[in-house]
Amino acid sequence: MADPMSCSAADLLPLLGADPNATLTAAFICGRFDAVSAKLSDATYAIDNTYLLFSAYLVFAMQLGFAMLCAGSVRAKNTMNIMLTNVLDAAAGGLSYYLFGYAFAFGGPSNGFIGKHFFALSDFPTAGFDYSFFLYQWAFAIAAAGITSGSIAERTQFVAYLIYSTFLTGFVYPIASHWFWSGDGWAAAAKTSGDLLFGSGAIDFAGSGVVHMVGGVAGLWGALIEGPRIGRFDKTGRSVALRGHSASLVVLGTFLLWFGWYGFNPGSFLTIVKSFGLADKPYYGQWSAIGRTAVTTTLAGSTAALTTLFGRRLLVGHWNVMDVCNGLLGGFAAITSGCSVVEPWAAMVCGFVAAWVLIGLNKLADKLKYDDPLEAAQLHGGCGAWGLLFTGLFAKKIYVNEVYPGRPDRPYGLFMGGGGKLLAAQLVQILVVFGWVTVTMAPLFLVLHKIGLLRVSYKDETAGMDLARHGGMAYVYQDEDENSALPNFNQNQAGPSDTSTPEHTPRGAGV
Repeated sequence: MADPMSCSAADLLPLLGADPNATLTAAFICGRFDAVSAKLSDATYAIDNTYLLFSAYLVFAMQLGFAMLCAGSVRAKNTMNIMLTNVLDAAAGGLSYYLFGYAFAFGGPSNGFIGKHFFALSDFPTAGFDYSFFLYQWAFAIAAAGITSGSIAERTQFVAYLIYSTFLTGFVYPIASHWFWSGDGWAAAAKTSGDLLFGSGAIDFAGSGVVHMVGGVAGLWGALIEGPRIGRFDKTGRSVALRGHSASLVVLGTFLLWFGWYGFNPGSFLTIVKSFGLADKPYYGQWSAIGRTAVTTTLAGSTAALTTLFGRRLLVGHWNVMDVCNGLLGGFAAITSGCSVVEPWAAMVCGFVAAWVLIGLNKLADKLKYDDPLEAAQLHGGCGAWGLLFTGLFAKKIYVNEVYPGRPDRPYGLFMGGGGKLLAAQLVQILVVFGWVTVTMAPLFLVLHKIGLLRVSYKDETAGMDLARHGGMAYVYQDEDENSALPNFNQNQAGPSDTSTPEHTPRGAGV
């Protein structure tokens, strides 16, 4: 369709009559129109890039959420260790994604398996991708690495974190994102040429499979190969809770992740200034779809949180804020795939089922003596897989065509009358992601285990890695300044004492 702001002097000449200056007048008018059109185009690029940059900042802020959630979910003696691994996920992931990861993921034109351009951002930016897009995708890559770190917390050597994080963000995750998000990907719903998988492609809009399943399955293999933490199961095989030391940090981290998810899901549209061209609804455009995506995200997480609250109350007899936080995040992980193509009411169904998926997988993990301190494999892997299935069931035709235009006859959700082809594509993605991460990350963790670089020693794990590996505890329990007038604070158990504190020494005592 022609640009409505374009102008041709030949089109104007008949309207200007026989005026001898008609040609010059037409050229002048068209020149003004072209200048205005160029300014509008510049404004559109600026607005879209600003929107994407803001979304990237929100997704990056999720790293702080991950750090707080992880810190609160582990015991105090391992706080510094888990916080440092979160920092290193971002730093090591930044270099590896810059050097290799982005090229493998989006280095088109390429084949359906792997990208082959833009290593170290050479020949960048292009007409299709700017630096804001790289930053946004990097934030997604380090999110996947952060998920894995939670599964293997409290018992993993620091060098192992560096190795797996670099490999995951530089190779494993980028290949998966190329398959399902790149315009060249063999299973991508947004594939620009050739036939789509089952006529549909796999719809994983913001990454229930590409991000959450990749991180969750990687964590699954890491935790399985390492084995459970010391004391997690007693000699009879009974589960022993090793509770995190700070519910406050868990809640803080959860709210930060919730906030960041508004960049994760709505931001995945990448642009905001786009009209759907509906004459009867000029107010309805991509900005409306972005708002709807934020609503579906909110409803899925909220429903999952409440379902977990009452579900766990029925099962264990008490209200547990940490369970509720994990349930909320499970709802978010599940809706991430179909957030842009489902109705708000369907998002509530997604969240309800996600909560029970998480509860069920946690029960199964205890039965199998699987230890995951943050329930990352169950939450991100299990709920992410459910999210992909949910999209194949509930994706609405009109929304699918808005988000993935150009193929009006593409399949949509089974329960919405669209047949089973989209659901089949979603099943393929689940199997492929699980298989791909298994054949890449499981051997890596196994090799690290065999050469003694994966798990810390019994002595270090018992003492806590903050003290054994990082030079001291994360929390200062005793004032190190000998000249300080403040009282000393020790880790001794509270109990009755005949010794008064300095503030409460009776007047005249000892005189």
